[in-house]
Amino acid sequence: MGRQYELLKTCYEFYKTKADFCPKIGLILGSGLGEYAKNMNVECQIPYGDIPGFPVSTVEGHDGRFLFGYIGKVPTVVMKGRVHYYEGYSMEEVVLPVRLMKMMGVEILFLTNAAGGMNETFRVGDFMLITDQISSFVPSPLIGENVSELGVRFPDMSHIYDVDLQQIIRRTAREEEILLQEGVYLQTTGPNFESPAEIRMYTTIGADAVGMSTACEAIAARHAGMRVCGISCISNMASGISGKELSHLDVQAIADKRADEFEHLVTRCIENIGEFSDNLERNQERGTNR
Repeated sequence: MGRQYELLKTCYEFYKTKADFCPKIGLILGSGLGEYAKNMNVECQIPYGDIPGFPVSTVEGHDGRFLFGYIGKVPTVVMKGRVHYYEGYSMEEVVLPVRLMKMMGVEILFLTNAAGGMNETFRVGDFMLITDQISSFVPSPLIGENVSELGVRFPDMSHIYDVDLQQIIRRTAREEEILLQEGVYLQTTGPNFESPAEIRMYTTIGADAVGMSTACEAIAARHAGMRVCGISCISNMASGISGKELSHLDVQAIADKRADEFEHLVTRCIENIGEFSDNLERNQERGTNR
């Protein structure tokens, strides 16, 4: 049994000593959603730093802790702050939280982030449903010994972002009268913003938004058999498009400005996804009992 899985088991055993809770949905909060806890009934919290061997967020605006509780009636674990490859962690460490959520019982992973818009029909402050991704510019989190307890050596990535969940998010946005763009998300290593020439390359190969997280987490989640969905907040137009210099403070400011509506959209989506998941389980149970 590999080192990755041994560490994962250690983290899981610690979690079981602190929380008697089985989440169905895992939510990773990106920039601007740090105050999301007010939208849920929190039953307990675990700081990342308390978990043996667990990576700790070092970026401003990413308070590192797990929140366990209910969004509506849906049992959910929320990552209040994520860890990034550019912080110096290995990809194995970056996706450790996703794999831990799988061991906790999570079936659906909901990813959020702040991203730079490369599609010139987008505007700063828009929300973008992630329909696909490009992860070729960062190392795969599956490099190295395969954790067979989580998934197969060569997992299929034809539909990283679940088609049914995308439909639920589209419908929810329409019902809430929230404009929702759609597009392909591309992950870079960071921490520097991209050059104009790089942005031109990324748009040429089909990307609509760029950021420094998310794609690796989605790969690890699919490897582990989770359904995945995601929404980006377009916090800035990418380098060379707006003509402005980029700064993390500006990104954070836009993300904060759009936080209330983003939180509302995410909450309503999770409530609807929870209902969809419950109906799916009931239908499967009926099929089994025939």
